[in-house]
This record gives sequence, C-alpha cells and structure tokens, in this order.
Amino acid sequence: MSPRYVLAFDAGTTGIRAILFDKQGDVAGLASQEFPQLYPQPGWVEHNPRDIWNTQLTVAKQVLAEADCTGDDIAAIGITNQRETVVVWDRATGEPVHNAIVWQDRRTAPLCEQLKERGLEEHVRATTGLIIDAYFSATKIKWILDHVPGARERAERGELAFGTVDSWLIWNLTGGAVHVTDHTNAARTMLFDIHRLDWDPRLLAELGIPRSLLPEVRPTSEVYGYTEPSVLLGARIPVASAVGDQQGALFGQACFDAGSVKATYGTGASLVLNTGERPVASERGMLTTIAWGLDGTVEYALEGLIFVAAASIQWLRDELCIVYDAEDTETAARQVPDSNGVYLVPAFVGLAAPYWDQYARGAIIGLTRGVNRKHIIRAALESIAYQFRDVITCMEADSGITTREIRVDGGATVNNFLMQLQADIIDVPVLRPTVIESSARGAAFLAGLATGFWKDRAELAEMFRLDRRFDAALDRAEADRLYAGWQRAVERARDWAEH
Repeated sequence: MSPRYVLAFDAGTTGIRAILFDKQGDVAGLASQEFPQLYPQPGWVEHNPRDIWNTQLTVAKQVLAEADCTGDDIAAIGITNQRETVVVWDRATGEPVHNAIVWQDRRTAPLCEQLKERGLEEHVRATTGLIIDAYFSATKIKWILDHVPGARERAERGELAFGTVDSWLIWNLTGGAVHVTDHTNAARTMLFDIHRLDWDPRLLAELGIPRSLLPEVRPTSEVYGYTEPSVLLGARIPVASAVGDQQGALFGQACFDAGSVKATYGTGASLVLNTGERPVASERGMLTTIAWGLDGTVEYALEGLIFVAAASIQWLRDELCIVYDAEDTETAARQVPDSNGVYLVPAFVGLAAPYWDQYARGAIIGLTRGVNRKHIIRAALESIAYQFRDVITCMEADSGITTREIRVDGGATVNNFLMQLQADIIDVPVLRPTVIESSARGAAFLAGLATGFWKDRAELAEMFRLDRRFDAALDRAEADRLYAGWQRAVERARDWAEH
C-alpha cells in the first residue's frame, strides 16, 4: 500500500500543530494545542522544552488517531518551527539544562551592544547576512553557558547539545540518534556563514561557543533519520525536512521563482522575497538569509522581520481583556469608521525591521476622551498593515524589485478587514490561498520531495489555489496620510527603555 500522507509538525511560538497533507497538497487532518509561555522577568521569554516536545507529540498522536493512520500511511515527517529559539540539553540524558530562551527574549541586549562596541557589526552582516540583535540565537547560547552552573565546562567536554526547535524535535523523534539542523535554521543563529555554508569560527571564538555543541547542518529537504518506533505508530518514519517557519511559508506558497513574495501573519510577521541563487545585501535593515537548501543548491531570500503582529491581538485578549477572541477584532474594527486618531505601536520586545531598536517599547498614542475599545482594536490591526509597509518599501529599494503581488498566510489572514486594509496601505494586490497553513505545507512539500511522495516543484506549483484576492481601494493620499501618522507614532516609541 502506498503512503497516503505527509505529516507536518508546526512548532510555533504560542501553539503547536500537527497537520496531515494528502497527495493534492490539501489538509487532511489537523490537531493543535497552545502551550505555556513563561515570563521570568520583564523582557524575558522562555518555554519549557519538555512542553514543546510533549505538546508536539500529543497533537501528532491525535491527528494520526483521528485519521486512523498506520505507519504505512505516512510517507515522511517534515518540521517547521519558530526560529532563533535556543534549547541546550544533555547528550546522555536528553534533559534540557535550562528553559528554552525564545526569540522574543531581550535579556542579551546589553551583550549585543558590547559586540557592536567590539566592531563586529560588519563581520556579522557580511558573514551571516544578519544584524547584531538579541533576537538571534548566538547571544542566547552564550547566556546559558555563562549563567547555568557547570554548563560551559560540560559544553567544552562535548556533553551538551544546542539546537533550535527543529533540532530538539528531531533529536527526540529519533531517540537521540540524530543531531542536525538545516540551512534555514542555521542561518538564523548569527553563527553561520551563509556563503561558505559552515559555522563561522570567528563568531564562535568571540562568543566562546564550542563547535562540538552545534548540530550538523544539512539541506532543508533530506532524510535525516527515522523515528524511534516507540515514539509514533510503532514505525520507522523518515524525518525528511526541517525549515524555519518563514522559509517554510515561502516554499508552501510556491514562491519558487526569484522575485516572488510572501507575507506571513503569525505571532510575529515576516515578508520574504525570493532572490534565487543570489544573496542580496541590505542597507535598510532587511535580513539576507537562506530560503532553502534543495536539489544540491542553496537559494537565498531577503526578509523584512516584524516582532509583533498577531501577538498584539493576543495582548488585547489576555492582558487588556477587551476582546474575547481574535474573531471579535474584525467585527469591532468594522463598527468604527477609523481609529479616531489612535495609533498602537506594538513594540513590546523592541522593534525589528527596518528600525532594529532594542529599546523601543509599546505605545498607544493619540488618545482623546472619545476613544473606545473599538478604536484601540482597530489601531492594533492597522499596526500590522503599517509594519508591512515599513518593510516592503525598504525591501524594494534594496533589491530593485517591484512587488507585483503578495501571497499571504498565517492565522490572521482569515481577517478580511485586515487583508483589505493591507492591500490599501501598500497598494499591492493581496492573494489569500485556500490553504493558509503555508509553513506546515512547505515543510510537508520539502519532506515529500525528499521521499518521492511528490515529483518536483512544477507539480507543487499547480497546487496553489486562490481563495480571495484583495485589491487596493483606498485613495492613495489618504493611505499616505495614515502611514505618515504611523511613522510619527513609531518615533515616539523608540529608544524608550533605559539602557
């Protein structure tokens, strides 16, 4: 019997999913679950690595049971994950030595300033394609080695392993047999030379990180190993892809050609431009990164990164308690004609592209007596659209490529108000596909290619199906006026935290 599905693991920042994709690239089953977020101090964000693994395993077993699957039904497992988050564990026991330090965590901002003072900015940019920021993995690894008793000594003896979330999941899936990562996740550590495709010895030395701690870097689409039979279905299932969530979405949206663009609306957000086999350096705060390693070739991308997108809606729900769930936001936003002059700058963990301000903080600006909850909700949605205009303007200037359309994905794309607003603010058509689980779909596609479940990219490109197209309808002068207000609000929020 031929396998019926590819199983995708989607290990996000606040929730974890397991999704079955059939031969047509459609979702055949989905299970999801949120897991605890830990905030030990202001600006610190952690996860218990065991929560990540246990939640991923729980939803995987759930979706397989609901689909009545056997091991023979699954061609491969593909993994997509929150990037930059750091896990360090004991190679012998598999026990983490500390909670995972999440990409949102800002505790290493002072260390980043020290690295800049030591003149490392140009080397980091030229080698890794990144900028020095606490967002990336490198300084988080150093923090664990410096602050967990005995960790540095154990790491130098080769007793510990570091991984981003993909590595942690693969290690557990294979019963500790495989310690790998892929090109896309390695490229987000601030330790990886994206041109030589190897760990950079100077950065390892500058941060005091033993090379033995690091995983082997492999192509994005390749059989890395097989599941330990006791883990899932009593079967040895190929683990055949690992891809950072934003690169996974680029692949899942069939943005295979240079010049194609996708936007993902998740906890954070990301605009990614495929630049083909040519890495494009940015002078405007974009990140040069690896899109994927596939078919013996590495392809590159330019990324505009946004720290907080849908997370601002979660904040309205969980902290301000002014919405019941995310679906309420569209209804509320439509009940007012505008935000009544209010701008919400969601710089809860600083600002990413194009500002890269570690010390910016969130702000609600323009409050008057007539402002109500609906105006604030609308302002939160508008902030997402404005941030995308920030990055698309810079990305076009860096690359010389004019954006013709944007393919969108992620949970917030179900919000028709936001999608129309996005088209209005950037004056570019927004295309929402029928399958918005693009990161997971990309991981599935990559795993399916590695195992022959799908033939080639041409077959995958035919699976893109449009749900709805949003064309700009707002007067350009009005769009520019609103955006100018956003830029003023951002300036008020910048460089706020003491340092």
